[in-house]
Amino acid sequence: MIMPNLDLDSLLDQLADAIRQAPFFSADSKMIGLRTGGEYIALALAERLQLNEAIGVLDSSFYRDDFATSGLSAQVQPSNIPWDVQDQTIILVDDVVHTGRTIRAAMNEIFDYGRPARIILACLIDRQGGRELPIQPDFYAYATADALRFKLQGPSPLSLRIELLEDTL
Repeated sequence: MIMPNLDLDSLLDQLADAIRQAPFFSADSKMIGLRTGGEYIALALAERLQLNEAIGVLDSSFYRDDFATSGLSAQVQPSNIPWDVQDQTIILVDDVVHTGRTIRAAMNEIFDYGRPARIILACLIDRQGGRELPIQPDFYAYATADALRFKLQGPSPLSLRIELLEDTL
């Protein structure tokens, strides 16, 4: 397998351009990043999109359907949404969408804050082929069905590392 050579800045620019061209987009759009990778991507996108509002941040750990079996991570942090979600169009951002379970958990948490008008899903990487729930990103910068692991490190400097999954060696 040939490892992709992805330029993170180009991917972020591409994702921001796609969102900017969407009919729902305005500088007043609300954005929520999923801790931690989605938070880093949301910060970079908010800067590129010149959003007027601070981003919200969710840690959906308590909303995961595997919480009872996997336990609580020592790195769980509180969520923070600095504005009312009621009747808002929210751009939900994650670094990688794979099974759909993290996004489902995040949406459950968002609805605890109120009822948004709509939730738009944006991600840097769409890891296709492993969906367990019918959740698809509305916007993504790169899609692959290859057995790759994407490690985002940040927030500053923001970097992306790609690894071959061990079970495919």
